[in-house]
Amino acid sequence: MTSLGNDVFVVRYNSRQIEVYDAVTFTLQRCLAVPQLGPHSYGLAVCPSNKCLYASDYNNSGVHRVELSGSNEVMTWCVASKPAGLTVNRAQNLLVVSRGECKLQEFTTHGTLLHNIQQQLGTGNPKPWHAIDLANGQFVFSCLASFHGVYLGDAKAAVIRSYGGQKGSQLTEMNDPEGLAVDRYGNILVADMSNNRLLVLDGSLSSAHEMSVSVDGGLNGPDTLWYDKSRDRLYIGEWAGGRVIVIDHLKDFTASQV
Repeated sequence: MTSLGNDVFVVRYNSRQIEVYDAVTFTLQRCLAVPQLGPHSYGLAVCPSNKCLYASDYNNSGVHRVELSGSNEVMTWCVASKPAGLTVNRAQNLLVVSRGECKLQEFTTHGTLLHNIQQQLGTGNPKPWHAIDLANGQFVFSCLASFHGVYLGDAKAAVIRSYGGQKGSQLTEMNDPEGLAVDRYGNILVADMSNNRLLVLDGSLSSAHEMSVSVDGGLNGPDTLWYDKSRDRLYIGEWAGGRVIVIDHLKDFTASQV
């Protein structure tokens, strides 16, 4: 899930198209066909400068680029195995997290590989899911497998600090953390999926609090986050609940309840 202007883009399980909703009315406007997209796409990202949308293809180890300037042309290239989260960085290039090879790859908008960084995320089998670059040149990674938590890494993806560890539900623990978002002040929001909650970490990963979301039935498997800074709007996608939850007037992530 991501957005650009008045368009909100959503991809569903086992769908070879991307749904486009109106950001004001939340009604379905159209669908973008991506014929080669596999059943599991765990990442969408949009680039305003290059006017395109990217979708990760977990099953086929690829990325699909959809032109948004009118043609809807689709371009596909191969990446490291089992790509999950996608992010467009400050250089307007695409960051791809490889869960299968524990890599962070940076590509130009037309698929030229610029950097191929082997992530150094500690011992065991941490299985990175999503990565976001921070204003200070560092990266934040979510991981799930032997380590359930978030890493702060340098430009070479070496660990500076971590938050989390063994699977659990205490404030110092996580259970299948997936989606990440960062506000304009550097606070980090984590979709702690199997704990049905959102955690807010400060930029140094030294403190955390839960963000309680007032929604019918509570959160149900939140796994995807997108923060539209231009609208002060947070989108939360649920894996188990099948909903997209929209929170407006959220200027930062410091609130304990929204």
